[in-house]
Amino acid sequence: MAQLNMVQAINQALAQEMARDDRVLLLGEDVGRDGGVFRVTEGLLERFGRERVLDTPLCESGIMGAAIGMAAYGLRPVPEIQFLGFTYSAFEQLFAHAARLRSRSRGRYSCPLVVRTPYGGGIKAPELHEESTEALFCQVPGLKVVVPSGPYLAKGLLLAALRDPDPVLFLEPTRLYRLLREEVPEGEYLVELGKARVARPGNSLTVVAWGSMLERVLKAVEGYDAEVLDLMTLNPFDSEAIVTSVRKTGRLVIVHEAAKTCGFGAEIAATVAEEAILHLRAPILRVTAPDVPVPLAKLIDHYLPGLQQIRSALDEVLQY
Repeated sequence: MAQLNMVQAINQALAQEMARDDRVLLLGEDVGRDGGVFRVTEGLLERFGRERVLDTPLCESGIMGAAIGMAAYGLRPVPEIQFLGFTYSAFEQLFAHAARLRSRSRGRYSCPLVVRTPYGGGIKAPELHEESTEALFCQVPGLKVVVPSGPYLAKGLLLAALRDPDPVLFLEPTRLYRLLREEVPEGEYLVELGKARVARPGNSLTVVAWGSMLERVLKAVEGYDAEVLDLMTLNPFDSEAIVTSVRKTGRLVIVHEAAKTCGFGAEIAATVAEEAILHLRAPILRVTAPDVPVPLAKLIDHYLPGLQQIRSALDEVLQY
């Protein structure tokens, strides 16, 4: 079985689904001739041609609007926005149109598109290139939000997203693009959306993470009897898996690289407080980035949650 990084796994998923379903097409800035800014779509223009791999002008709202029209028409477009921080000008298209089309038309139309976008910090890029504002999009009913944490999951989740009948925001952690290699089957396989997975079993505390923070959490919990949950899908998220784990362990630490206030960790904490508060032996703790704009390159390692911050939170909840 081939050892692939996340870039290669996503590329393989796109190629296989484009070969299987001629309704699937790619559009975005530099996705064709240059193969994408991270070379994720490299080789797909040569294989599938200009009618299915479209280089677009620099206009995120136009890319999104065109993709919504294609999806309503019956195609399955995959618009790429170069970085999550560039999606803000297209947010109105996602919020007011893509996510509402099924409801607005009373089920007569759907909007089967997958918005691919790199997100997150750790690559020392300029402003708006390292955003982790996933919680904004989890506030949009009708829009699924998916975040892989490794190459194997990236392929399986992307194939599932490409076959979903409704819009999906597929967030690709830039720090993990070439950091990890895993065995990835060459054939197709789907990882179910809306389900979390136990990345590491344990009994004394539960740690919830997603995206690039999972890799950091798995390092931090070495030596602890911690159960680690990888959410994989943020909207809808697998509350049952989290509550079940917390009822077993009695403690919860949530780790994400977004700012703390109104980050997605707050939704998880509120859900556990509603459904499992009598099982808690300690306060719920969140390990997050501070409530400041994402800094430039020299400060990014101080901004993102580190191993010592995570371990300090683990120690604190275990002292109760």
